[in-house]
Amino acid sequence: MRLPAILFAASAAAFAQAPTGIDLGAIDRAAQPCNDFYQYACGTWMKNNPIPADQAGWGRFNELADRNRRVLRTILEKAAVDSSARTPAEQKIGDAYASCMDEKTIEAKGLAPIRPELDRILRISGKQALAEEVARLQSYGISALFRFGSGQDSKDATKTIAQLGQGGISLPDRDYYLKTDAKSVEIRAKYLAHLRKMFELAGRTPAEAEGDAKSVMEVETSLAKVSMDRVALRDPQKRYNMRTVAQLVALAPDFDWSTYMKTLGVSVESLNVSAPDFIQGMNGILGGNLKPYLAWQVLNTAAPRLPSAFVKQDFEFFSKTLSGIEVMPERWKTCSLLVDRGLGEALGQKYVEVAFGKSGKERTLQMVGEIESEMAEDILAIPWMSEATKQQSLAKLKLVANKIGYPDQWRDYSSVKITRDDLLGNVSRMDAFNYRRMLDKIGRPLDKSEWSMTPPTVNAYYSPAMNNINFPAGILQPPFYFRDGDEAANYGAIGAVVGHELTHGFDDQGRQYDGEGNLRDWWTPEDAKAFQDRADCIVNEYSGFVASGDVKLNGRLTLGENGADNGGIRLAYMALMDSLAKHTLSEMGGYTPEQRFFLAYGQIWCQNIRDEEARKQALTNPHSLGRYRVNGVLQNMPEFQKAFGCKTGQPMVSPNACRVW
Repeated sequence: MRLPAILFAASAAAFAQAPTGIDLGAIDRAAQPCNDFYQYACGTWMKNNPIPADQAGWGRFNELADRNRRVLRTILEKAAVDSSARTPAEQKIGDAYASCMDEKTIEAKGLAPIRPELDRILRISGKQALAEEVARLQSYGISALFRFGSGQDSKDATKTIAQLGQGGISLPDRDYYLKTDAKSVEIRAKYLAHLRKMFELAGRTPAEAEGDAKSVMEVETSLAKVSMDRVALRDPQKRYNMRTVAQLVALAPDFDWSTYMKTLGVSVESLNVSAPDFIQGMNGILGGNLKPYLAWQVLNTAAPRLPSAFVKQDFEFFSKTLSGIEVMPERWKTCSLLVDRGLGEALGQKYVEVAFGKSGKERTLQMVGEIESEMAEDILAIPWMSEATKQQSLAKLKLVANKIGYPDQWRDYSSVKITRDDLLGNVSRMDAFNYRRMLDKIGRPLDKSEWSMTPPTVNAYYSPAMNNINFPAGILQPPFYFRDGDEAANYGAIGAVVGHELTHGFDDQGRQYDGEGNLRDWWTPEDAKAFQDRADCIVNEYSGFVASGDVKLNGRLTLGENGADNGGIRLAYMALMDSLAKHTLSEMGGYTPEQRFFLAYGQIWCQNIRDEEARKQALTNPHSLGRYRVNGVLQNMPEFQKAFGCKTGQPMVSPNACRVW
């Protein structure tokens, strides 16, 4: 996933009526575009759009996501009416939603839905029982110790293989357990208190809950200590470590891998162990008491679907403490997201019928083609790349596949049992279906037609292993795309998103894969060094940007996204220039086409964000905050500076402009 899921003061109709394709009312005309373009493009919007109490931040992505969620609510409330006229898919999405909205039944059931699992954990004795329970929990979507699933073989892109990776912690990142600054120490103390309260709600005495909480913290801290950090995890070479099952056993001999695989119904001779040091380190905790830790994994996963006391306590820590959110969202929002997550393509099919037209798909495909042509021109013109690597780059570019809107074939959920009075059972069965479906891919040819996002999602992504770019229907709407709107604004908004995703094919990660999706070094050493030198410029530039207080962005963590932002907007601008060479666009709203292009780009990132969330994002998110996705990019662009008449020495003119693509 390549853009953050980060709603809009004006209505969709108001946007549709704006001939400029930009929100003129969002502009802060007291600001100077060459001093702080983000403030200029978004200042009045930020002033008029405070963060809702149930949100960690509020931006244009949130606005659109909220509009889409309201469409889903209408679909789900209609489907939830028990009627013989419903289709099988409508029955499933409707009853899943109804079970989530039925708080009275949830309260009446209490802990009964998870009590059998908690009792089973208490009966664990020996390596075999532990392996069986870990496999069982994972098969129902409950994280325990590590992650196991399927994925593309990075060295043979036609195959799907078993994948084993690190996991098992509940805080957002390993550094939350390890950093020694005052804020991190404070968060750990609050997390320990949260663990204690949750165990008490589950029926443990205060003394038992205290002991259980400390035990969980010890286990998770041990897992964090042997986990790869997020920067290391971005390196696909480090994540590819094929091992035989015998070698896996040697890494962690105290875990019963045979029983684990048998319980999951998986038979493999080899697999990719993405973090061998983690698996080896994990082995060291297996001799201890893992029962409180496993019970916590069940409680933590189930908490949002348990009675209100658990929901409130879960919100208090994970939403309020970690992200600064003030109040819980309305129930229908939570329930809409739950159905989207579990039955996404059944719900998505209804969403597409209601909210997405054929014209949007056709125009987006046309723009993708235009920007791909610009990428080819850009590659040919690069002064620092040799002819050999240019030809390899062009060969890869020709193989990029484009997926727009929604899948060609919808997923079949007919085997998933959904009832109106069993929320946790429904969630477990949905998770089990999706997990089993993933495991069943092992050993089969790769299916490149599959989507990793549901159609209503306000996001987009590039898959380096599949070499395709994907644009769900949810993002192909204002303020990103105006079906009958200003062409300059469309290039600046959705065009920049298209360019962003395409550039990911050639960023620090994507460039390591060839056109078939194989992890293969196709660069000359000289070209690789030239790339790295330019990438380091971006790393250093963004590492100086402040997220919150004394926390700065991590330029290494955000390198791929920052590079894609910088490259993507240039490709979109090149496409606009080619379009303007064929036909003239007049000034609108007092702005030239070039200025509208940059305003449209800036305004898709308008955002207000809580300090707590900004801190969390800086530590965990490979994307920069909205302000730096605008100013950090445009200060590197002579084209922007020309459009707004910026001069050397002004803040929006970088004295050391960075450029890779």
